[in-house]
This record gives sequence, structure tokens and C-alpha cells, in this order.
Amino acid sequence: MMQAATPLTADDKSSVYERWYVLFIMMLVYTISIADRYVFSQVQDQIKAELQLTDFGIGLVGGVSLGLFYVTMGIPLSWLADRKNRRNLLAFSITVWSVATALCGLSKTFWQLLLARIGVGIGEAGGTPPCNSIVADYFPAARRPMAMTIFALGAPIGAWLGADMAGAISHAYGWHMAFIVLGVPGVVLAAIIMLTIKEPERGRLDAVSTKDTPTLMETLRFLRTQKAAMHGMMGGGLSAFWGWGLMWFTAPFLQRNFQLNEAQAGAITGPIHLWMGIGASLLTAWVLTKPSFASPKRVTGLLAVVTALATIPSFIAYYTDSLSVATLMLWIFIPAIYFYIGPAFALIQNLAPPTMRAMFIAITLLFANVLNLVVIPPFIGFLSDSFAGPGGADGASLRMALLILAPTGFWAAYHYWAAGKTIVEDQKRAVGYV
Repeated sequence: MMQAATPLTADDKSSVYERWYVLFIMMLVYTISIADRYVFSQVQDQIKAELQLTDFGIGLVGGVSLGLFYVTMGIPLSWLADRKNRRNLLAFSITVWSVATALCGLSKTFWQLLLARIGVGIGEAGGTPPCNSIVADYFPAARRPMAMTIFALGAPIGAWLGADMAGAISHAYGWHMAFIVLGVPGVVLAAIIMLTIKEPERGRLDAVSTKDTPTLMETLRFLRTQKAAMHGMMGGGLSAFWGWGLMWFTAPFLQRNFQLNEAQAGAITGPIHLWMGIGASLLTAWVLTKPSFASPKRVTGLLAVVTALATIPSFIAYYTDSLSVATLMLWIFIPAIYFYIGPAFALIQNLAPPTMRAMFIAITLLFANVLNLVVIPPFIGFLSDSFAGPGGADGASLRMALLILAPTGFWAAYHYWAAGKTIVEDQKRAVGYV
């Protein structure tokens, strides 16, 4: 039964050091998750050549195999995260996906690689929802957009590891070694989490608290009443569909159209992910600390405007025949795929009661990853194969496929704008104050 309570500050419940230490560790979890997921996109042309696959085939083994199990396991694992010890579930999940990533590097056949990628998907399904839920119990509602934006720094750092570092390792030692090197650190991080982080009390910093454990159907019924949450989930999902979908094929696009190897392609995109991704995330965190953005409606408006504007360079980057112009457009477009992560996660958290938070995040990730991992890789691969000439998929056919995807950023922007219409009322109902 929900009951009103006086909102507490983070200092009432934990030390400043403890809060920021937990946030830093959760950011590292997200870093490893993104790196282990997207190393495949950097080396997919090498895998494609060795295993003799089409663009559609590489999309199946790289995206669908991971995505299907990621999204199907996300709901039951998040159901556990809303009821059981989140720290233990998180440590176990990191171990599973890290070992599976290393096994990708040991794979010699299509089927071995497929099974290893399934393992990565199952493990990663238990990663982000517990992270989000834990962070929400260390930072009060007003500071969650800032905290989740710091958490989202893991995305650019992870993408840099999966692009620049993985590309260099693959070029020097082969694609197998890239997976092995990126898989090992997660096992160490899982041990650190078990030894140094404690499970926080759920909802301890919210003005509305509950001791009840809602069923899945109760959670879904409540979600249907939260129009802002539905639009926020669609906005986040379509942002992943648009931005991360384009990123999935950027390395082979650069390699095929500008005659680059995997290390050279990674050297172009890696620094953009690292510096502009971090810069965009930190700038977002700073902006969201300003009093003018205390209203969640201002946050949704910012998400809508930035996403819409960034869609324009995302189209030009894959349209131009000039490497310098494409690189410039990527420097403008890529930061936008990080900008939305923290604010979107925080908005969803503040639209869910404490005992539904992990499930709300899981449903958000379900939208995002069905679109990003299950739909996009085979769909773009299919389009690329369809546009190809007698010689098979090439740079020109992949370019045409990506130009179909690029304008969908405007669709994501619409949903952020629509979320702003009811977000103030919906947030009051979920956490009791804004």
C-alpha cells in the first residue's frame, strides 16, 4: 500500500563518498556492457569474411542472437531485481556476459559464435535494470537526472573500447583476441561489487513509498496510466533504433566506402565516442543541475529539440562521398546518441514507484533493444543485400540502407515532445513530488 512520506535527501541515508562510489561502479558496469556488446560491430566485416556470411547473416549472428535473449530474459530478471538482492543478481549477470564475450573470441564456427552471443544477451539482460534501481536508492528524485547522466558516461567509454581499442587489437592480433581482451575485466568487476557494495533499502529517498510487491500485471496496468512513461519509453527506444542502429554499421560503412581497415575506422569513431560522448554526457549533467531544468517538462523539451536537430547531420554523414565531411558530421551526430540516455532513464525512474522501477527500466530496454538489436541488424543487412549488385553487398548498398534509417530520429523527437504534455502529473502520481 502506497503512503506519503517526507522526501529525504541522499545525505540522510548514505555518505557522499558511498553514493558516488556506487555510482562510479555502476558506470563501470555499463561501460563493460556496451563494450562487450558493440565490439562485434567493429570487427563484423572480418567475422563475415572468415565465416563466409552475407550482411543479413552477420546481422543474425551479431544482433538477433544477442537481442532476442536480451529482451526475453530482461523481464524475468527485472522481476527478480524488484524483489531480490539486486547486487547479487548484478554480479552474477556480469560474470555470465563477460565469460560469454571471451567465448566469442574462442569460437571457430558460426554455431559456436551464435551460442556465445546468446550467452552475452542473457547476461546483459540482468545488468542495466538493477544498476538503475540501485542508483535510484542512492540519489533523490531531483538529482536522478544528473546521477543517471553520470551513469550514462559508461556508454561513450564502452563504445570507445569497442571501437578504437577493439579495432586496434583486431588489426594487430585478429578479431578473436578483441573479444577475449574485452571479456576478462567483467569477472574482476563482479568480484569488486560483491566485496564492496551493499544492497540499499528500496524507495528510501522517495516521498511515496510502498512495502507491497506488485505483480507483473499490476505493473503493466500502472504503466498504461502513465502516458509520459509510454512516450518516454518510445522516445528512448527510437533513439536507440536511430542512433545506435546507425552506429552498428558505421565501421563497415567507413571500411567499405573509404577503403579503411578496422583499426583506421576505429581511430575515426573511437575518439568521437570517447571525447564527444563524455563531453555531451557531462554537459547534460551540468545543464540538468540548473534550476531552470527542475521541471521535468523542460527536460522532455530539451530531449526533443536536440534529437531533432541531430537527425540532420546523421543523414549527411552517410550521404556524402567525402571522408572529411562524413567525419565532421559524425562529430556532430554521435554526441546525441549519448545525450538522451541519462535524462531518459531518469524520467522513466521518476515515473515509476520504487518497487516497479527495475521493471519499468526493463520494459524501456525491451523497446530499445528489440528495435536496436533484433530489428536493425538483419533489416539493414537485408536492405544492403537487396540493393547489392551481382558481386554482393558493398559500400554503396550499405549506404542506401543507412540513408533509410537516418531520418527516424525525427520520430524519436516527437515522442519526447509528447511526453512533456503529462509528465508533471504522472511524476506526482508515481513518486509523490516533482
